[in-house]
Amino acid sequence: MDSLQVLVPLLCLMSTALGKTTVDDGMHVKMKGTIGVITDNNSRNGKEEIVAVKMAMEDFYHYSNQSFGLQIRDSHADPLQAALAARDLIDTQKVEAIIGPETWKETTLVADICSQNMTPVISLADATPNWSTLKLPYLVQVSPNQFMQMKAVAAIVHSFEWYNVNIIYDDTDSSSTRMFSHLYRDFSVAGVLVSNVLTIPPLTSSSLSQELEKLRDGYCRVFIVNLSLPLAINLFQTAKELKMVEKGYVWIVTDPLTSLVHSLNSSIISSMQGIIGVKSYFPEIGLQYEDFYFKFRKKFSSENPHELNNEPGIFAARAYDAAWTLALSMIQANNKKDQTLLDKILLNNFTGLSGKIHFSDQKLDPSDTFQIINVMGKDCKEIGFWTNGLGFSNIIGQNAAFNSSMKELGQVLWPGRPWGTPRGWTLPSSDNPLRIGVSVLGTLKQFITVIQDQTENTTTFQGFTIDLFNATMKLLPYYLPYKFYPFNDTYDNLVKQVYLKNFDAVIDVAIISYRYQYAEFTQPYTDPGVVMVVPLKSKVDHRAWLFFKPFTKSMWVLILAMVIYNGFILWMLERRHSPEITGSMLNQTGTMAWLALTPLIKLDGDKLHSNLSKMVMVVWLFVALILTQTYTANLASMLTAEQLEPTIDDVDQLRNRNIKVGYSSGSFVKHYVQEVLQFHPENMRNYGELEEFAEALRRKEIGSAFLEVPTAKIFVSKYCNEFIQARPSYKIGGFGFAFPRGSPFIPDVNKALLDLVETGKVRELENKMLALEECEDTDVNGETASLSPNSFWVLFIFTAGTSTFSLLVYIFRTNYANSEEKTIWRLTAMIIQQCNQAKRRISRKVSDVAESVVAPPTQV
Repeated sequence: MDSLQVLVPLLCLMSTALGKTTVDDGMHVKMKGTIGVITDNNSRNGKEEIVAVKMAMEDFYHYSNQSFGLQIRDSHADPLQAALAARDLIDTQKVEAIIGPETWKETTLVADICSQNMTPVISLADATPNWSTLKLPYLVQVSPNQFMQMKAVAAIVHSFEWYNVNIIYDDTDSSSTRMFSHLYRDFSVAGVLVSNVLTIPPLTSSSLSQELEKLRDGYCRVFIVNLSLPLAINLFQTAKELKMVEKGYVWIVTDPLTSLVHSLNSSIISSMQGIIGVKSYFPEIGLQYEDFYFKFRKKFSSENPHELNNEPGIFAARAYDAAWTLALSMIQANNKKDQTLLDKILLNNFTGLSGKIHFSDQKLDPSDTFQIINVMGKDCKEIGFWTNGLGFSNIIGQNAAFNSSMKELGQVLWPGRPWGTPRGWTLPSSDNPLRIGVSVLGTLKQFITVIQDQTENTTTFQGFTIDLFNATMKLLPYYLPYKFYPFNDTYDNLVKQVYLKNFDAVIDVAIISYRYQYAEFTQPYTDPGVVMVVPLKSKVDHRAWLFFKPFTKSMWVLILAMVIYNGFILWMLERRHSPEITGSMLNQTGTMAWLALTPLIKLDGDKLHSNLSKMVMVVWLFVALILTQTYTANLASMLTAEQLEPTIDDVDQLRNRNIKVGYSSGSFVKHYVQEVLQFHPENMRNYGELEEFAEALRRKEIGSAFLEVPTAKIFVSKYCNEFIQARPSYKIGGFGFAFPRGSPFIPDVNKALLDLVETGKVRELENKMLALEECEDTDVNGETASLSPNSFWVLFIFTAGTSTFSLLVYIFRTNYANSEEKTIWRLTAMIIQQCNQAKRRISRKVSDVAESVVAPPTQV
C-alpha cells in the first residue's frame, strides 16, 4: 500500500502532462463520498486552501476515476460559525470527513462535534495542545506543530548577541498564546530576557499607536512578532508611521505572516523592509510541485481575480496533501470494511507537496527545518535554513554545512538599509534620561544623603555612592544621561521598582539572591558581609595569667631548661672554691639555682672564683638581659593594645540568653537575622541612624547590632573607643547598582567599576568618606603574638655552647692537675730518700773522724 501511495501523485502528474484523462465524457461517474471543508473564505490562506482542495479532487479523479463530493463552508473566522457549519455538513450533507478549519478556537468546537458523530476532522491549525487527541479522538492534525519554530527564533536572537527582546502576539488565539510560552522558554534557555510583552487584540489604530510608542520609549529595539496576517499588516503600517522600521530596529516575524509574504502588495511590503522571517519550509522543486504551481496560479487567478499575487504557499500545499490523504483513505476504507476511515487516515505514509505525510499520535510529525527570509525591495530573499539540533545552513541536503550562528549565512538587510548588525538597544536621550532610584531611608548618610528643599522645590543627592556612580558614568564609552529620584520605602520595594519599570536603575542596594527575580546587579563596590557590633569591655581584669603570654609554652620550657643547665655548670665550676656550696644535697641544689637565676635579676659576678664560671656568667647574663627586655616590651604591648574585648563572643550567646539585637530599618538584614540566624522577632529592634544604634547599645536596650560591613566600618570608626566588630563575619550582600534583567548597560558599567577599583579611585573615595569619622584607636582587635624559641635560637645555642665548653675545659684541667700532683709527690719522696741516704753517709764519716782524734798515740 505504501508504494501505491507514493506513486499516486506521480501517476496523476504523468496523466495530466500527457493531456489525457481517465474520465469518459459520456459516462456518469458515481460519487464515492462527500468531503466537507470549513475555512475562512475571505482570508488569503483560506482562498489558497479552497483552490488547493479542488485541485486535489480533480487530480485524484484523473488518477483513480473516483469522484468525491465537495462541500465548502465559510467560517468567517468565527468559532461559532465554524461549529454550525460542521453540524450542517454532518447532519445535512452527510460528509464522511471534514478538512479545516485554520485556528485552534474553531478546531476545538468542530472536532468536538465530529468526535460525537465519529467523523474524522483533518485540522489545518498550526498548533494544537498535547491533550487534544485524548479529548478529541477523531481529530487529526495535518499541519506540523510549529512550536519548533520558536527555537529557530531564539537561535537567531542568540546569534547576534541580543539579550533583550520585545514580544508582540495575538492573545485572542490560544495557539498564539502557547507559541508565546514556548518562545519564552526557549529564550530563557538561550539567556535572552523578555523586556516587554504586547498583546494585540483587534484594537483601533490609535490604541495600537499608543502601545507602540511605549515600546519606542524603551531602550530595547528587538521585536518578535507572532500575529495573523491582518493584525501584522496593521502593526507594521503603524510602526512605519512611528518611524520604528528604521535604522537600529530589529523585527523578527513567524508564521502565518512569513508564509503569506508572497501574497502582499507593494505598499504593505514597503512597511516591512528589513524584517527577518522564520518560515515553514517545503521543497518547491520537482515535477510534482512544478505542475501544481502552474495549475494553481491559473486556477487561483480565475477564482480570485482581485488578488494581485497568485503564487501558492505552504497553506495551499498542506490543503492539497490533506485532501489527497482523505480521498485515498476513503477509497481504501470502502474496499476494506474491517478498518474505519480514521484508521486508514493514520496509516498514510508518503511524500506530498508539503513534505513527509506520516502520523504519530494522530499528529503529523513535527517539522525540523525552517527557512530564514529577509524582506527587501518588492519581495523577500532567502537567507538560509535552520534545522533543529544542527543549526544554520545555506542549503538543505547531504552537502549542507551547519553553523550555530546565523552570521555565517551572509549579509542581512536590516531596517533603514544599514549593512552593519544593529546592537538591539538604544541609548536614552537627554529629554528622556535614565531614572535612577535612590533610597531616602538609608542608614549610612555618608553613602547617600538626600536633601529636599521644600521652599525651592529642589532635591540634592550627596555621598560616597553618588560620587562613585557619577565617576562610573563618566567612564562609559558613550554618553548616558540620567537623573536621580528619591524613594521613601524599603530597599526590597526599591529593587521591585526596576521590575515594575518605575525606575531604570537603582543604586546603593545590597546584592541578595532573592532580589534577582526583580533586577540584575553589577559587581559589588563594597566588601560583602553582615557583622555583629558589640560594646567593648576590659580584657586585663579577667586574665590572671597574662604574664605568661609574652612567651609561648615551648619558650618557657626552654628558658627553664637553660636555667637548670647553666646552674649545674656553675655549681660544677665553683664547688671547690666556695665553701657555701658544700653541705647537704638540698643546700647545694638551692645554691645551684641561685647561681643560674642571678643573671635574670642582677649582676652578681663578684662571688665567683673560677674564670670559667665568670665566662659562663657573662654569656648567660647577656642572654638573660635580652630575654628580660623582650619580655617586658611584649607584656607592655599586651597591656596596652589588648586591653579591650567584645562583651559578646558569638551569636549563640545572644540567642541562648535572649538578648535583644538591632538591625537597620528597611534593610535585608532583618530577613537574614530572623530566618538564617534564627532570632525571635520579639528580640529584634530596628533603628534608622547610627546614633540610634550607639544610644541603644549604651543603654543596653540591645546587646548587639547586626550591620552590613560598610555600615559597620563607619560605625566602629566613629565610636572606636566604645564598640567593636565581633566575629564571625557572614558573607552575604555587598552594595551594587541594580538594572533591569538583561540590561545592555551592565557589561559596560561593570568594566567602568573595575577601572575605578584598579586605578584606586574607589579607595580614594572611601578614604575621603572615612576621614570624616577617623579615630586614632581604631585597631582594637589587634593581638600581640607570643614569642617562640624561633626568635632566640641563636642566643640559646650561644649560652649553651659557652657553658658546655667551660665544662669540658674544667674536666680537662681537673684530670691534668691530678696527674701532675702524683708526679711531684714521687719526686719529693725520692729527694727526701736521697737526702736521708746522704745524711747517713755524712754522719758515718763524721763519726770516723772523731774517733781518730780521741785515740792515744802509739810508742816508737
